[in-house]
Amino acid sequence: MTDRLTEFLRLESAGGLLLAAAAILALICSNSPLRQAYDDLLKIPVEMRFGSFVIAKPLLLWINDGLMAIFFLLVGLEVKREVLEGELSTPAQIVLPVAAGAGGMVVPALIYFLICRGNAAALNGWAIPTATDIAFALGIVSLLGRRVPVSLKIFLTAVAIADDLGAIVIIALFYTADLSVQMLIFAVVAIAALIILNLLKVTRIAPYVVVGVILWVFVLKSGVHATLAGVAIAFAIPLKAKDGQGHAPLHLLEHGLHSWVAFAVLPIFAFANAGVSFAGVTLAALAEPLPLGIAAGLFVGKLVGVFGASAALVRFGLARLPEGANWPQLAGVAALCGVGFTMSLFIGSLAFEGPEYFTPLRLGVIAGSVLSGVTGYLLLRFASGHSSTAPPHGAG
Repeated sequence: MTDRLTEFLRLESAGGLLLAAAAILALICSNSPLRQAYDDLLKIPVEMRFGSFVIAKPLLLWINDGLMAIFFLLVGLEVKREVLEGELSTPAQIVLPVAAGAGGMVVPALIYFLICRGNAAALNGWAIPTATDIAFALGIVSLLGRRVPVSLKIFLTAVAIADDLGAIVIIALFYTADLSVQMLIFAVVAIAALIILNLLKVTRIAPYVVVGVILWVFVLKSGVHATLAGVAIAFAIPLKAKDGQGHAPLHLLEHGLHSWVAFAVLPIFAFANAGVSFAGVTLAALAEPLPLGIAAGLFVGKLVGVFGASAALVRFGLARLPEGANWPQLAGVAALCGVGFTMSLFIGSLAFEGPEYFTPLRLGVIAGSVLSGVTGYLLLRFASGHSSTAPPHGAG
């Protein structure tokens, strides 16, 4: 395993534990005398002004539109690197995690649709249970130490990257507001400038950052979700060109961002979005279509989709189990893919803007993620005694 991958797994695991702490703190604040202060903090108005050009949003939306653009910049860098030189760079490497990722998106969306089909407004959230929070999932895996083969950690990472790529496409196609043609034209010009920098083999990161910030502003004003600007910037950062010290700009930027995203961006997002008051909430509330659809999509849909797609490919000889792994362990990893948390909350914030959706959305995401996390942990914890590498009976 390369040093870069080792560092990635270490940072994601540690970041996942911090993420859990931030979410717990948000829940404490929302269910204590600190609730009003917590709500007031997220409503603080923040304004950026250049002459008559103004961007004014509450703090919560700056976190969701601004900080998460940095997260998607890192996601874009990881996707580009993995496709060009990493775990998704050859057909043999890509087939199992991509198929598993596809199954882990289609089945949860289908389950959500079946549960919420009688509620037209709720159907807009069909993509919420398709997401996987890789930091949280790897944080749980880290608690198991060497019980989990390295190959399975790589598989989980590759599935999550394929999942993130799918999320990028979903956001671009289905979660955009009314479009401003003028701002879109300006955004295209900024993207063209990034491409020119790449073609000229500019290896300094600063020019990409300057153009990228301008692109983010234009995308934010265009109606397309601002986080997609981070992806566009990432795809323009050179991987093959080297600076004077022989380093690729993509590797340098990815390395520089990883700690900030793992230990600042995602925990701040979790703290800002995980707060839900349980006052007056009963178990019957979880049976409502929206939270039930999300929870069932994450818990059942991810497990069935990821494991089922993987088992089918292995049974028909199109792929092999990750080295040293067995079927119960693969089922455990499939369950962990249902820990949607930050990504599910983020997609939920795009799907539903009304305050009446906040509590059921968060209830569903938290319930589905907790069930998936506990199930995945237990399956991996007690799977070391199994050694069968044959497909389970009836799989595929």
